[in-house]
Amino acid sequence: MAYIDFIEKIHGSTKRNYLQRVVEHDKAACATISKQFGFDYFDGDRKYGYGGFRYDGRWQSFARDLARHYRLEPGMRVLDVGCAKGFLVHDFRELGMDAAGLDVSAYAIEHAMDDVKPFVQVGSAVSLPFPDQSFDLVVSVNTLHNLLIGDLVTALGEMERVSRGGKYFIVDGYRTEEEKVNLMYWQLTCECFFRPEEWEWICRQAGYTGDFACIYME
Repeated sequence: MAYIDFIEKIHGSTKRNYLQRVVEHDKAACATISKQFGFDYFDGDRKYGYGGFRYDGRWQSFARDLARHYRLEPGMRVLDVGCAKGFLVHDFRELGMDAAGLDVSAYAIEHAMDDVKPFVQVGSAVSLPFPDQSFDLVVSVNTLHNLLIGDLVTALGEMERVSRGGKYFIVDGYRTEEEKVNLMYWQLTCECFFRPEEWEWICRQAGYTGDFACIYME
């Protein structure tokens, strides 16, 4: 298991007003709506989530970095757990991979990019509908922290089960009290957020042998 940062250059490109979400709106009410993972979360007002979840190509370099690191070749199989509208699935397929995805949000899958709709499906990270060792890389971005701790451990075990090669996830985390407070202000759907050493401990409990990274709200 290794901590490998492929995300900071993407995360750092977006500016965030942490206080705005707790000063201008009823944060608890917004979070309740966000956790439905429907229109409001993806394409509604920014106070509920993304404020318009549209493809802009920002994940292309991320897909290339993962393909390079995990030595993926055209035709290899990749699974994106929590694929949303399939942007990363699209980018992996553009690289020649046999990429698929699943997401708990029926809205996201219904509004997936047209070219990936045959390859994405509604499903849960805690029960991946694939045989053992089906994929050369299993990746999950900004998804596992939305699970309760018991389901989180199960989901990590599922990623381990269906992979015959690499495994990599990204979750929210913190290293300082400032980052923890910023995360509490900003997050809308998180159930689990920990320090990186705690995430590593949870991975060991789950039998997860892949890699991971955290997003920090600096």
